[in-house]
Amino acid sequence: MTVPRDAEPALIDDEAFLIPQPKGGSIWAYLLENVLRRNGILVAFIVIIVALSIWQNMFLSPSNLTNLVLQYSYILVLALGMLMVIVLAQIDLSVGSVVAFTGAVAAVLVVRMGLPWWVGVLAAILSGTLVGAWQGFWVAIVGIPGFVVTLGGQLIFRGLAQLTLNYVSLSPFGGAYYGISNGFIKGWFGGTSFDVFTVVVFAVAVVGYAVSAWRSRMARIKYQQSVAPLPLFVLQVVLVAAVALFFAWRISQNRGLPVILIILAVFIMVYGVVMARTSFGRGIYAIGGNLLAAQLSGVKTKAITFWTFVNMGFLAGVAGVIYSARMNSAQPAAGVGMELDAIAACFIGGASTTGGIGRIAGAMVGGLIMAVISNGMQLAGVSQGLQPVIKGLILTLAVAFDLWNKRRTSVAA
Repeated sequence: MTVPRDAEPALIDDEAFLIPQPKGGSIWAYLLENVLRRNGILVAFIVIIVALSIWQNMFLSPSNLTNLVLQYSYILVLALGMLMVIVLAQIDLSVGSVVAFTGAVAAVLVVRMGLPWWVGVLAAILSGTLVGAWQGFWVAIVGIPGFVVTLGGQLIFRGLAQLTLNYVSLSPFGGAYYGISNGFIKGWFGGTSFDVFTVVVFAVAVVGYAVSAWRSRMARIKYQQSVAPLPLFVLQVVLVAAVALFFAWRISQNRGLPVILIILAVFIMVYGVVMARTSFGRGIYAIGGNLLAAQLSGVKTKAITFWTFVNMGFLAGVAGVIYSARMNSAQPAAGVGMELDAIAACFIGGASTTGGIGRIAGAMVGGLIMAVISNGMQLAGVSQGLQPVIKGLILTLAVAFDLWNKRRTSVAA
């Protein structure tokens, strides 16, 4: 693929395709058309952060930022799997119930039976994976739409969670299990007013991001693909580094580096590679984009669909462990509404309602937007009845924007 002579390198987005600058357009028109349009979700996230920090002085406090990580990490884990399902042009409405069921399995083994914490973790993850295989069979092999299968699963596994717990909560887990979502690493490199280790970890991550972004840029140039102008590329890296290091400095002033943040970072990196650089990930995009074309191209559509649902069950099991560890208990009503938060994170992050489009980074930003809005409403004392109304409006507007943008793009083409 070659760049037209009258086209300028475009896009901050690392997954950019060729988008030429309009002839005669100013740099501001270029930014609006090619940068803000493709990275609008990131701009919206920054605007929300600034607005909430002005509205609520406590929002950027070290303790509140730490609580953000602890309270909403399980939603980001679910969003990783949900993005893959949505890109496949399917949906999973059962993940909240599966979170409750897998947490119940862990609680019975660890709390009621007194088995080691790691037995509960493995049992919960295995249970979630088997649930994913069950649902994947009906979707991929039998051919029932995922919406119907997982709607049934929502009822089935909510009931199994209640039966497993005998309709009562089990607590506490304590020990290492509790530390999965509530543990911290602090003091390894010293520090008085802040934890040096936390800042160092984030600094290393920033360097890794910068190196990866530069290598990606050089590879695109090598294959004559479009890249962002160098000043915009540098600006992007600097902004990401500044935000990451500011966040690290703030949480280092509280309790140090949350263990769950390390776990979450590993999952994000792994799934980022899976979706961008493996045949499995490319197959998901191909099926969601055009099922018939994928079949004619030799893509193993049934196998990829099956394993996508297995993966969703696996991640629901992981989220079940994270949530039950955070709550230090397993509850029959746990996970209610989690599937909606995960779906909203994907759609707000740019995933298409018709499949074939969506990025891990976008889903994570979408999940963070849902998290900071929920947190901001809690700090402001917004009523429990009004909070879901606001979330629902945000989701509706995000999907409406997605449809409007598609129509505008198709008309322009």
